[in-house]
Amino acid sequence: MYSAERQQTLNEISKKILSDKGYCDSLIPAELADELKELIKFHEWRYYIINDPLISDYEYDLLYKKLQQVELQHPDLVQTDSPTQRVSTDVTKDLPVVNHLTPMLSLANSYDLEDLVEFDNQVRKLTGLDKDSIIEYCVEPKFDGGSIAVVFENDVLTRAATRGDGQAGEDITNNIKSLKSVPAKAEFSRYKMQKVELRGEALIRKDQFLKINAQREEDGLNLFANPRNAATGGLRTKDPQETADRKIEAFIYQLGYAIDEQGSNLLNQLSTHDQSIELLGKLGFKIPEKERKVCKGIHEVESYCQQWQKQRDSFEYEIDGMVIKVNDRKLQDLCGYTSHHPRWAIAFKFQAKQATSRLINVEFQIGKMGAITPVAKVEPVQLAGVTVGSISLHNEEFIQSRDIMIGDMVLLERAGDVIPYIVKALPDLRTGNEKPIEFPANCPSCQTPLVRIQGEAAWRCPNEKCGEKIIQKLIFHVSKDAMDIDGMGESNIRKFHELGWINNMADIYNLDFDAIANLEGFGKKSAENLKSAILKAKKNPIHRFLHSLSIHHLGKKASKLIAQRIDNIMDLKEWTLEDYLLIKDIGPVVAENTRAYFSNPENIELLERIESLGVNFMSTREDKPTIVEAETLLSGKTILFTGTLSKMGRKDAEILAEKAGAKNLSAVSSNLNILVVGENAGSKLEKARKIGTVEILTEDQFIELMNHKA
Repeated sequence: MYSAERQQTLNEISKKILSDKGYCDSLIPAELADELKELIKFHEWRYYIINDPLISDYEYDLLYKKLQQVELQHPDLVQTDSPTQRVSTDVTKDLPVVNHLTPMLSLANSYDLEDLVEFDNQVRKLTGLDKDSIIEYCVEPKFDGGSIAVVFENDVLTRAATRGDGQAGEDITNNIKSLKSVPAKAEFSRYKMQKVELRGEALIRKDQFLKINAQREEDGLNLFANPRNAATGGLRTKDPQETADRKIEAFIYQLGYAIDEQGSNLLNQLSTHDQSIELLGKLGFKIPEKERKVCKGIHEVESYCQQWQKQRDSFEYEIDGMVIKVNDRKLQDLCGYTSHHPRWAIAFKFQAKQATSRLINVEFQIGKMGAITPVAKVEPVQLAGVTVGSISLHNEEFIQSRDIMIGDMVLLERAGDVIPYIVKALPDLRTGNEKPIEFPANCPSCQTPLVRIQGEAAWRCPNEKCGEKIIQKLIFHVSKDAMDIDGMGESNIRKFHELGWINNMADIYNLDFDAIANLEGFGKKSAENLKSAILKAKKNPIHRFLHSLSIHHLGKKASKLIAQRIDNIMDLKEWTLEDYLLIKDIGPVVAENTRAYFSNPENIELLERIESLGVNFMSTREDKPTIVEAETLLSGKTILFTGTLSKMGRKDAEILAEKAGAKNLSAVSSNLNILVVGENAGSKLEKARKIGTVEILTEDQFIELMNHKA
């Protein structure tokens, strides 16, 4: 839309207007207004269309306010396509229904990759192409928002509507004009198009959606179920300013109608669907650009759909599938339409991320630190590829804020590998038989009255002798994140505890493996494997052991920081509060909790017994990597891994980087030094490139660097 030279010129003019009052005074009002309108539209294009702004939000606001001032002083300069006129000052009183220029048909849906092969065979039959012919398909994300139809006449946006019933929809013209991703004017006349109708999807970026719901929760309003819900509601609001405030954006994905002044159809002057999307991009519309791909044959389509199904959660917007369209318009015409959908397009749907189910009961579980967690038992339901029957309700405040009751129908969500959660209850579906969830006053295990520390949401059992609390600490001690004793999971901890064999951590290292071999379900081989796993765990670095003790707030990072500064675990008996606080990143809460643990005679007695059973208490080389190796490796560097690594696991790579002195980050920011990219790197790679200062390495380059530096 803008050449590189033109972009540079416009940006220079922006800076001049912002910094040189004399320059503005040298222009007559009409000239200044024209320049400001062009500059604002340009910067909106940089921000909303290509996501790469050249000026700050504050500078943009200054340009916008300056235009408002000029138009206020000279009302005759106000034009309908001015950026200041995007949001109508008149609140819409109703939403009249308007007819679409051409029907907005639905798409046939596919839930299996085999369906795509069948679709390809159908296209061949309809077009007369043989099995050896390669058909081009244009594949793009199926955005999960609200469908819109936008009409331009003589280059000006004249009407916009929701999809409605496909034949007619609600008039949302003023609301669409408030979207900065939709130009108020576009030069279709350059292509002899006098009247066009565009198809698109209005949606809200994921991060913006989280901000909206956080604000609604703070204001005591009902939460939106998902970004689509927030976007479609925003399209129908009676106040265009509210539409604008939700930061709704619109991707335009189809040129559905185009005629010249004589009424002749001009769609066929564009030989492919991909060409029409490229044209819309040149005219300033937000299009599926980097996300869109022209595939050679249906098997390439399958691979691209699988790729996006894996990376959907890293995408900035919600998508629920991919849309596959025959690229050649002549072939589209041969395929034709049914009364319901075009025969030349199909939607490949991803596994559902949201579902509804009924909350049957709530159980209260006790954690290793005594926190009481309510767990909802729901009617089993398929959600993003797994069957969900249990979902954490977090704490009492979570239940109360969402007004959740036993018997409610609830909306569940699961994004990628994230643990499922309850978005909200559906009170409109209540029958009157629902019951309030009663949070217990006493511990479900030992009946000790629960307490809640000021500033915390969780109720806790304060009894250190609580049976379930002890079991949870033992389960954590042997877990992968702690001592990593393979084969000693929750079921075996509970079984050995019931038999009286394990009552504390020391007992884990003093088991009778002959007795275990005689247990039902074990045998000699299983007992030997467990013995080997325990012997291996005895040699662990001390930072793992520190973390395994379940000291409140002492996580993996703090455990490593402390382990770097001691030679033996028992050195901590002599440490004061000040010794802990001298360590950067160790706060007063962690310091006091750790000091208190090592000041307790009962704990010291337990530790002495554990050491006597052969568990390593001496510092290892792994405990002090950043001190031993930092000068020659990646001291002070931050690093992030993204995409699929083919030669090592993500966790192994992070450990390797950490041993080299680097700090692992979880997101791309200006603080990131190195990004290591695997296959299907996604949005993190794009963000890193935009920052410009991030060193980008392939997996092979990272491995080579580690081998060279070691």
